[in-house]
Amino acid sequence: MPGLPHSVMRKSWWKIACVILLVYAVVGGLLLPVPALRQLEETIRNLYYHVCMWFAMMILFTVSMVYSVRYLRTLDYRFDLYSRAFAVTGLVMGLLGYSTGAIWASYTWADPNNPAYASFGTIAREPKLIGAAIAILIYFAYFVLRSSITDMDKRAKVGAVYNIFAYAMLFPSIWIVPRLLPSLHPGQEGNPALNFNDIDARMRMVFYPAVIGWTLLGVWISTLNIRIGLITEKKWLHE
Repeated sequence: MPGLPHSVMRKSWWKIACVILLVYAVVGGLLLPVPALRQLEETIRNLYYHVCMWFAMMILFTVSMVYSVRYLRTLDYRFDLYSRAFAVTGLVMGLLGYSTGAIWASYTWADPNNPAYASFGTIAREPKLIGAAIAILIYFAYFVLRSSITDMDKRAKVGAVYNIFAYAMLFPSIWIVPRLLPSLHPGQEGNPALNFNDIDARMRMVFYPAVIGWTLLGVWISTLNIRIGLITEKKWLHE
């Protein structure tokens, strides 16, 4: 890009890549051709948002858990700050993924011959949605727990331990238990969208860049939260 110093380009290349990938994912997700599946029809385009946001959530929660482990090993307060920032962004991605998934389900799983409340009752009992809701609530409890502890060191230690526990609970609540129960959700025998039989080649051209783009956006937001936290910490120490 003309006019931008090389130092800025070197530091911000991943942010530029994030913008390009997300623009491509949004525009390509809406305009590029998709398989003509009778049940899904045009709603299949939600794969680029619902599933990709879930992937970004898992990556961000993984980074948060790693920083919690590093905090417990070093007791460096910065790692607790990093862990919390990535957990916040991961939770936001999880809420967006859950919302887009619930909306998608209301269009593809609802029975048009039944009243809306009857279809809602069926969808609400879906194991995948229940497991996802449990995982999100566990992370909500993580922030409630942190806010209830006033001592900074104790809050960081308890929060780090709980964060590791919350990450461990992601797998049974999202990946394991729902697959043991009858479900309308695809991917009972594997990972949806990762199995080459589950996704068309044309969609993979948008899906994988979208995963990277949403993840980079989560990292970008997390770094901004970390900067705000460091500035707040410095002000608190000087008061």
